[in-house]
Amino acid sequence: MSTTLEKGQTINFYKATMPIILSVFTIYLTIGIALGALPKFVQNNLGFNSLIIGLVIGLQSLATLITRAYSGKITDTKGAKKSKMSGVILSIIAGVTYIIAVSCQSSPLLALGFLLLARIIHGVGESFLVTGALTWGIGLAGHQSSGKVMTWNGIAMYAGIAIGAPLSIWLSKGFGELNAFVLIMILPAISWISTAKLPAVPVDIDHVRTPFYKVIKTVAGQGLSLAFSSIAFGCIASFVGLFFMEKNWGDASLAFMTFGACYVLTRIFFASFPDRFGGFRVAFVSLIIEAAGQMMIWTSGSKEMAIIGCGLTGIGFSLIFPALGVLAIQKVKPQMRGTALGAYVAFVDLSLGLAGPAAGLAAGWFNYQTVYLFGVICCILSMIILIFNKK
Repeated sequence: MSTTLEKGQTINFYKATMPIILSVFTIYLTIGIALGALPKFVQNNLGFNSLIIGLVIGLQSLATLITRAYSGKITDTKGAKKSKMSGVILSIIAGVTYIIAVSCQSSPLLALGFLLLARIIHGVGESFLVTGALTWGIGLAGHQSSGKVMTWNGIAMYAGIAIGAPLSIWLSKGFGELNAFVLIMILPAISWISTAKLPAVPVDIDHVRTPFYKVIKTVAGQGLSLAFSSIAFGCIASFVGLFFMEKNWGDASLAFMTFGACYVLTRIFFASFPDRFGGFRVAFVSLIIEAAGQMMIWTSGSKEMAIIGCGLTGIGFSLIFPALGVLAIQKVKPQMRGTALGAYVAFVDLSLGLAGPAAGLAAGWFNYQTVYLFGVICCILSMIILIFNKK
């Protein structure tokens, strides 16, 4: 097969997307490793408070958000393959910067500076990787498979986070934080190798591009609903480990794994639901389940109840992205698909970027359990936005 597909040509779905899914999983494994290792490292090794922890966690998503327009432009004008591979290179550089930060921990402010730099680089890398991978997968498999492409890439993303977080906790406890961050530097090589031989998709250089702000306006209804639903995930990613420590329940590995397992299994067994029952219905029911999960964590009096709440949150959050995403990309022309996906996913970046510091403030004023009341409120706001944007 040639290194670039002819215009309109597609290849078998699994042959087209499995290498990309493996590539995305590997990069999100590095993101999960960082999420699992950083809160404890920043608090215990560097001595900073919950607000700084939230800043460190949220900065990656803010960096991703700020660069979504540029990554969408590069994807549409230079090619999805180039965009995705740029994300891999940046992930390697982020891993090196994390290692430097750990090496400087005797000087907390210097180490914090390198951590913040690493989070920015990691975030920019994520921006290029996700926009490129989604656009590349849809271009290879065909627009009719866009929902499946988004569903399976979502599985790879959150499975990577769910596995990476407990993996980093285990590595940090047994071998020290440095080994966890070394793995962040090494894993992107697998991501590169897995897609190196896939053909690129053609770029329509003559298409007149719609300004990014207009694309954002087009997908804003679905994007805002997705953003508020994503905050509940951000609350788990950022603070469930510290919440378990506060309650003396041990580490939160099982909570991360339960969230991830429920998220992935829901996508595997119910991936067809958005097409069968409609995006609005699936998203609304999912938000109810997600809110119930956050409520369980907020009111939990035992480790087991909190873990069940993480599982319900994973089930609820699982189908929201593909249910709303297919509707979003149907609103733009195929030549603007990369920009539309960048704009749509940017709402997730915005929510996760703000969720960390906002939840950190809530934890500082009250306690870590209060963070999940914040998650409940955000799920309710997402439902309200969804009701006013049914189409």
